[in-house]
Amino acid sequence: MTTSRRRLVALTIAATLAVLATLGAAGGALVLYGGFYNVASTRAHFQWVHSLLELGMQRSVRRHARDIAPPPLTGAQLIGRGAGLYRDNCVTCHGAPGVAQDDIGQSMQPVPGPLADAARRWHPNELYWITRHGIKMSGMPAWEYHLSDQDIWAVVAFLVALPALSPQAYAALPDQAGHPQRAARPAHAQADAQRGRLALSQYACNACHLIPGVTGPDTMVGPPLHDLAARQYIAGGLPNSAANLTRWIQDPQRIRPNSAMPAMGVTESDARDIAAYLLQP
Repeated sequence: MTTSRRRLVALTIAATLAVLATLGAAGGALVLYGGFYNVASTRAHFQWVHSLLELGMQRSVRRHARDIAPPPLTGAQLIGRGAGLYRDNCVTCHGAPGVAQDDIGQSMQPVPGPLADAARRWHPNELYWITRHGIKMSGMPAWEYHLSDQDIWAVVAFLVALPALSPQAYAALPDQAGHPQRAARPAHAQADAQRGRLALSQYACNACHLIPGVTGPDTMVGPPLHDLAARQYIAGGLPNSAANLTRWIQDPQRIRPNSAMPAMGVTESDARDIAAYLLQP
Protein backbone atom coordinates (compact mmCIF):
# COMPACT_ATOMS: atom_id res chain seq x y z
CA MET A 1 0.00 0.00 0.00
CA THR A 2 1.40 3.37 -1.01
CA THR A 3 1.92 6.21 1.47
CA SER A 4 -0.91 8.24 -0.05
CA ARG A 5 -3.21 5.22 0.13
CA ARG A 6 -2.40 4.66 3.81
CA ARG A 7 -3.01 8.35 4.53
CA LEU A 8 -6.39 8.16 2.80
CA VAL A 9 -7.39 5.08 4.82
CA ALA A 10 -6.33 6.75 8.07
CA LEU A 11 -8.26 9.91 7.23
CA THR A 12 -11.34 7.85 6.33
CA ILE A 13 -11.19 5.97 9.66
CA ALA A 14 -10.71 9.21 11.60
CA ALA A 15 -13.58 10.90 9.80
CA THR A 16 -15.85 7.89 10.41
CA LEU A 17 -15.02 7.85 14.13
CA ALA A 18 -15.64 11.61 14.35
CA VAL A 19 -19.05 11.24 12.67
CA LEU A 20 -20.00 8.36 14.98
CA ALA A 21 -18.90 10.34 18.04
CA THR A 22 -20.93 13.34 16.87
CA LEU A 23 -24.01 11.20 16.27
CA GLY A 24 -23.59 9.56 19.69
CA ALA A 25 -23.30 12.93 21.40
CA ALA A 26 -26.32 14.24 19.51
CA GLY A 27 -28.33 11.17 20.49
CA GLY A 28 -27.33 11.54 24.12
CA ALA A 29 -28.26 15.24 24.08
CA LEU A 30 -31.63 14.37 22.55
CA VAL A 31 -32.36 11.82 25.28
CA LEU A 32 -31.19 14.20 28.01
CA TYR A 33 -32.88 17.41 26.91
CA GLY A 34 -35.95 15.67 25.57
CA GLY A 35 -36.62 14.13 28.99
CA PHE A 36 -36.82 10.64 27.51
CA TYR A 37 -34.75 9.06 30.30
CA ASN A 38 -37.10 8.06 33.13
CA VAL A 39 -35.56 9.09 36.46
CA ALA A 40 -38.41 7.65 38.58
CA SER A 41 -37.48 5.27 41.40
CA THR A 42 -40.36 3.07 40.25
CA ARG A 43 -38.36 2.34 37.09
CA ALA A 44 -35.29 0.26 37.89
CA HIS A 45 -32.04 0.37 35.96
CA PHE A 46 -31.65 -2.13 33.16
CA GLN A 47 -29.89 -5.17 34.59
CA TRP A 48 -26.76 -4.56 32.50
CA VAL A 49 -26.59 -0.97 33.73
CA HIS A 50 -27.00 -2.12 37.34
CA SER A 51 -24.32 -4.80 36.92
CA LEU A 52 -21.92 -2.38 35.24
CA LEU A 53 -22.32 0.22 38.01
CA GLU A 54 -21.94 -2.48 40.66
CA LEU A 55 -18.71 -3.69 39.06
CA GLY A 56 -17.33 -0.16 38.87
CA MET A 57 -18.24 0.45 42.50
CA GLN A 58 -16.53 -2.75 43.66
CA ARG A 59 -13.33 -1.97 41.76
CA SER A 60 -13.28 1.61 43.05
CA VAL A 61 -13.77 0.61 46.69
CA ARG A 62 -11.05 -2.03 46.52
CA ARG A 63 -8.59 0.42 44.98
CA HIS A 64 -9.24 3.28 47.40
CA ALA A 65 -9.37 1.08 50.53
CA ARG A 66 -6.27 -0.98 49.76
CA ASP A 67 -3.93 0.86 52.18
CA ILE A 68 -6.27 0.96 55.21
CA ALA A 69 -5.11 -1.22 58.10
CA PRO A 70 -8.02 -2.39 60.30
CA PRO A 71 -7.61 -2.36 64.09
CA PRO A 72 -8.58 -5.46 66.14
CA LEU A 73 -12.31 -6.03 65.58
CA THR A 74 -13.11 -8.64 68.23
CA GLY A 75 -14.67 -8.28 71.65
CA ALA A 76 -18.28 -8.40 72.80
CA GLN A 77 -18.30 -4.75 73.92
CA LEU A 78 -17.08 -3.44 70.54
CA ILE A 79 -19.50 -5.63 68.57
CA GLY A 80 -22.39 -4.71 70.88
CA ARG A 81 -21.66 -1.00 70.45
CA GLY A 82 -21.52 -1.49 66.68
CA ALA A 83 -24.87 -3.30 66.82
CA GLY A 84 -26.45 -0.38 68.66
CA LEU A 85 -25.03 2.14 66.18
CA TYR A 86 -26.15 -0.04 63.28
CA ARG A 87 -29.69 -0.26 64.65
CA ASP A 88 -29.87 3.51 65.19
CA ASN A 89 -28.42 4.53 61.82
CA CYS A 90 -28.44 1.70 59.28
CA VAL A 91 -31.48 -0.56 59.75
CA THR A 92 -33.79 1.92 58.01
CA CYS A 93 -32.14 1.19 54.68
CA HIS A 94 -30.44 -2.19 55.15
CA GLY A 95 -32.58 -4.14 57.59
CA ALA A 96 -31.09 -6.79 59.87
CA PRO A 97 -31.59 -10.49 60.68
CA GLY A 98 -35.33 -10.82 61.18
CA VAL A 99 -35.83 -7.05 60.68
CA ALA A 100 -37.13 -5.63 57.41
CA GLN A 101 -35.95 -2.42 55.83
CA ASP A 102 -38.20 0.59 56.41
CA ASP A 103 -40.27 2.04 53.56
CA ILE A 104 -37.40 4.35 52.60
CA GLY A 105 -34.96 1.50 52.09
CA GLN A 106 -37.46 -0.67 50.26
CA SER A 107 -38.31 2.07 47.76
CA MET A 108 -34.84 3.32 46.82
CA GLN A 109 -33.21 2.62 43.46
CA PRO A 110 -30.78 0.98 43.43
CA VAL A 111 -32.15 -0.90 46.40
CA PRO A 112 -29.77 -0.94 49.40
CA GLY A 113 -29.39 -4.64 50.01
CA PRO A 114 -29.29 -6.41 53.37
CA LEU A 115 -25.83 -6.57 54.92
CA ALA A 116 -26.14 -10.03 56.47
CA ASP A 117 -23.48 -11.29 54.05
CA ALA A 118 -21.49 -8.06 53.66
CA ALA A 119 -18.43 -9.49 55.42
CA ARG A 120 -18.36 -12.37 52.92
CA ARG A 121 -18.21 -9.92 50.01
CA TRP A 122 -16.06 -7.15 51.48
CA HIS A 123 -12.93 -7.03 53.63
CA PRO A 124 -13.03 -4.96 56.85
CA ASN A 125 -10.94 -2.15 55.34
CA GLU A 126 -13.44 -1.94 52.46
CA LEU A 127 -16.44 -1.88 54.80
CA TYR A 128 -14.75 0.94 56.69
CA TRP A 129 -14.10 2.91 53.49
CA ILE A 130 -17.70 2.51 52.29
CA THR A 131 -19.12 3.59 55.65
CA ARG A 132 -16.77 6.56 55.99
CA HIS A 133 -17.00 7.88 52.43
CA GLY A 134 -20.37 6.65 51.15
CA ILE A 135 -21.13 5.80 47.52
CA LYS A 136 -22.12 8.41 44.93
CA MET A 137 -25.51 8.09 43.21
CA SER A 138 -26.59 5.20 45.41
CA GLY A 139 -28.17 6.83 48.45
CA MET A 140 -25.36 5.51 50.68
CA PRO A 141 -24.27 8.50 52.79
CA ALA A 142 -20.78 9.30 53.99
CA TRP A 143 -20.51 9.04 57.78
CA GLU A 144 -17.11 10.74 58.10
CA TYR A 145 -18.65 13.91 59.54
CA HIS A 146 -21.31 12.16 61.62
CA LEU A 147 -19.52 9.22 63.22
CA SER A 148 -16.07 9.13 64.76
CA ASP A 149 -13.50 6.67 63.40
CA GLN A 150 -13.96 4.74 66.64
CA ASP A 151 -17.68 4.32 65.96
CA ILE A 152 -17.20 3.50 62.28
CA TRP A 153 -14.85 0.66 63.23
CA ALA A 154 -17.39 -0.51 65.82
CA VAL A 155 -19.99 -0.77 63.05
CA VAL A 156 -17.48 -2.66 60.90
CA ALA A 157 -16.79 -5.05 63.80
CA PHE A 158 -20.53 -5.72 64.00
CA LEU A 159 -20.76 -6.28 60.23
CA VAL A 160 -17.91 -8.81 60.42
CA ALA A 161 -19.84 -10.70 63.11
CA LEU A 162 -23.23 -10.32 61.40
CA PRO A 163 -23.17 -13.38 59.06
CA ALA A 164 -23.07 -15.70 62.09
CA LEU A 165 -25.95 -14.01 63.95
CA SER A 166 -29.44 -15.47 64.11
CA PRO A 167 -32.40 -13.09 64.42
CA GLN A 168 -32.54 -13.89 68.13
CA ALA A 169 -28.83 -13.21 68.63
CA TYR A 170 -29.07 -9.95 66.70
CA ALA A 171 -32.08 -8.80 68.73
CA ALA A 172 -30.15 -9.33 71.96
CA LEU A 173 -27.07 -7.33 70.91
CA PRO A 174 -28.49 -3.84 70.36
CA ASP A 175 -30.88 -4.28 73.29
CA GLN A 176 -27.87 -4.90 75.53
CA ALA A 177 -26.00 -1.94 74.04
CA GLY A 178 -28.94 0.43 74.40
CA HIS A 179 -28.72 3.58 72.30
CA PRO A 180 -24.99 4.35 72.42
CA GLN A 181 -24.05 8.01 72.42
CA ARG A 182 -21.84 8.76 69.46
CA ALA A 183 -18.19 9.25 70.35
CA ALA A 184 -16.95 12.77 69.77
CA ARG A 185 -14.93 13.33 66.63
CA PRO A 186 -11.52 14.91 67.26
CA ALA A 187 -11.34 18.70 67.06
CA HIS A 188 -8.66 20.41 65.00
CA ALA A 189 -6.58 23.16 66.59
CA GLN A 190 -6.28 25.13 63.35
CA ALA A 191 -9.07 25.87 60.88
CA ASP A 192 -8.56 24.42 57.40
CA ALA A 193 -10.37 25.74 54.34
CA GLN A 194 -10.19 22.47 52.39
CA ARG A 195 -11.74 20.54 55.26
CA GLY A 196 -14.38 23.26 55.32
CA ARG A 197 -15.16 22.73 51.64
CA LEU A 198 -15.89 19.07 52.30
CA ALA A 199 -17.85 19.87 55.47
CA LEU A 200 -20.15 22.20 53.51
CA SER A 201 -21.39 19.26 51.46
CA GLN A 202 -21.40 16.77 54.35
CA TYR A 203 -23.67 19.02 56.40
CA ALA A 204 -25.87 19.64 53.32
CA CYS A 205 -25.22 23.39 53.26
CA ASN A 206 -25.25 23.18 49.45
CA ALA A 207 -28.86 21.97 49.55
CA CYS A 208 -29.98 25.56 50.32
CA HIS A 209 -27.06 27.78 49.28
CA LEU A 210 -25.09 28.33 46.11
CA ILE A 211 -21.50 27.94 47.29
CA PRO A 212 -18.49 28.65 45.07
CA GLY A 213 -16.43 25.52 44.52
CA VAL A 214 -19.05 23.20 46.05
CA THR A 215 -21.22 21.12 43.72
CA GLY A 216 -24.93 21.43 44.38
CA PRO A 217 -28.38 22.17 42.96
CA ASP A 218 -29.34 25.53 41.48
CA THR A 219 -31.13 26.60 44.63
CA MET A 220 -32.26 29.92 46.10
CA VAL A 221 -33.64 28.67 49.42
CA GLY A 222 -30.85 30.52 51.22
CA PRO A 223 -28.71 33.39 49.95
CA PRO A 224 -25.71 32.59 47.76
CA LEU A 225 -22.43 32.52 49.69
CA HIS A 226 -20.03 33.93 47.11
CA ASP A 227 -17.89 36.96 48.11
CA LEU A 228 -18.72 36.41 51.76
CA ALA A 229 -15.31 37.76 52.80
CA ALA A 230 -16.15 41.13 51.23
CA ARG A 231 -19.38 41.61 53.19
CA GLN A 232 -19.43 43.90 56.21
CA TYR A 233 -22.19 41.95 57.96
CA ILE A 234 -23.50 38.40 57.98
CA ALA A 235 -26.87 37.04 59.09
CA GLY A 236 -28.54 40.41 58.62
CA GLY A 237 -26.46 42.46 61.03
CA LEU A 238 -23.73 40.39 62.70
CA PRO A 239 -20.26 41.92 62.13
CA ASN A 240 -18.40 39.72 59.67
CA SER A 241 -15.64 37.75 61.35
CA ALA A 242 -14.52 34.13 61.49
CA ALA A 243 -15.67 33.87 65.11
CA ASN A 244 -19.13 35.30 64.40
CA LEU A 245 -19.58 33.17 61.28
CA THR A 246 -18.63 30.10 63.33
CA ARG A 247 -21.28 31.01 65.93
CA TRP A 248 -23.89 31.55 63.21
CA ILE A 249 -23.16 28.24 61.51
CA GLN A 250 -23.46 26.33 64.77
CA ASP A 251 -26.62 27.92 66.18
CA PRO A 252 -28.41 30.36 63.86
CA GLN A 253 -31.64 30.29 65.88
CA ARG A 254 -29.84 31.62 68.93
CA ILE A 255 -28.65 34.66 67.00
CA ARG A 256 -31.81 35.22 64.95
CA PRO A 257 -34.78 33.30 66.40
CA ASN A 258 -36.92 34.02 63.33
CA SER A 259 -34.36 32.69 60.87
CA ALA A 260 -35.43 29.75 58.72
CA MET A 261 -31.88 28.38 58.83
CA PRO A 262 -31.80 25.33 61.11
CA ALA A 263 -29.01 24.15 63.35
CA MET A 264 -27.38 21.29 61.45
CA GLY A 265 -25.41 19.80 64.33
CA VAL A 266 -22.13 21.26 63.07
CA THR A 267 -19.30 20.84 65.56
CA GLU A 268 -17.27 23.90 66.54
CA SER A 269 -14.19 22.51 64.78
CA ASP A 270 -16.12 21.88 61.57
CA ALA A 271 -17.80 25.30 61.79
CA ARG A 272 -14.36 26.95 62.02
CA ASP A 273 -13.26 25.01 58.93
CA ILE A 274 -16.40 26.10 57.05
CA ALA A 275 -15.85 29.72 58.07
CA ALA A 276 -12.25 29.51 56.86
CA TYR A 277 -13.43 28.31 53.44
CA LEU A 278 -16.25 30.83 53.07
CA LEU A 279 -14.09 33.78 54.17
CA GLN A 280 -11.30 33.14 51.69
CA PRO A 281 -10.63 36.32 49.70
